[in-house]
Parts: sequence; structure tokens; C-alpha cells
Amino acid sequence: MNHDAYDNTYIAGILNSVKTIAMVGASPNDVRPSYFVLKYLLAKGFSVFPINPGHAGKEILGRTVYASLADLPQPVDMIDIFRGSPAIPGIVDQVLKLDPLPKVIWMQLGVRNDEAAARAEAAGINVVMNRCPKIEYGKLSGEIGWTGVNSGVLSSKKPVMRQGFQSFGVRQK
Repeated sequence: MNHDAYDNTYIAGILNSVKTIAMVGASPNDVRPSYFVLKYLLAKGFSVFPINPGHAGKEILGRTVYASLADLPQPVDMIDIFRGSPAIPGIVDQVLKLDPLPKVIWMQLGVRNDEAAARAEAAGINVVMNRCPKIEYGKLSGEIGWTGVNSGVLSSKKPVMRQGFQSFGVRQK
């Protein structure tokens, strides 16, 4: 797969199919990007499990924090990674030990590791690198366009209401 550019239908397909997310590197600090992405995804109706060994057993936004992916109480559809690129191979090793495997590994803005992505894809996992699900959801749902930002997505379709605060769902072509 070409990880330099993603088709909107690929991203929309992921965001429409995912319901549970493990967020590796979630932070309780409300000025960190992982905190407001976690808050946003919860507001959109996703079930998010924060992963941070330094805060295991505590809560972030009412969600119990787990030390590792192996400690998750249930299978998840997506792993959202807020760690630097050098940490990705080890995280993918942990992901590949999960049973069942998640559908998606999503690496946040600035995070990329092509070798680890190839290993995940060989195991049947979809991969997104150097993207933020909050931004992609906002772009594809039309939310970003409401604030005057050119999202690159034009549609005359009325947004589809979904669960969550101001959740309009993601449009697919």
C-alpha cells in the first residue's frame, strides 16, 4: 500500500467500521494531543481504552488506563499510537500477539515506520501512518469545513446523525 497518500474511501471505511480503540501513549495531561483526541473519539461514540504504563489503574476521562495491550479487557478494532516512530516495531510486536488481531493500526501525525507497517499488513491488518483520526473524522464528516477550513471534501449531502455530541458520521463516496 502507498502510505504517502490515502484515498478518502480507505480512511472512511476504517472510521465507519471501528468501534473499539486502544490508544497507546494516552496522557492524562489535558494539553497533550492524545488527551483531546481521546476526548473527541469518546464524544463520537467510540469505546477507547487508554494504554500508558505510568498511569495504569488510574483513569483518563473516566476510562481505566491499562499498562499494555496485553492487559486489555476485550479485543479492540484499532490501535491508535501516540508514540515516536522508533517505538513502533515493539508496539507492532505486541499487536501481533493479540488474539484476535485488530483490524487497524493507526499511527499519529509524524509517526511512520514502513517496516513495521509491512509486517502488520502481512498479518492482514490495515495500516494508517502520519494521520490523526480526529482530523480525518472531522474532515470527512464535514465538521472541519464548518470552521472555514478547506477539508478538500465537497458534498451536498446532509450529514448523517450518529451517536455522540455533534457526531455526523463519516461520508463515503
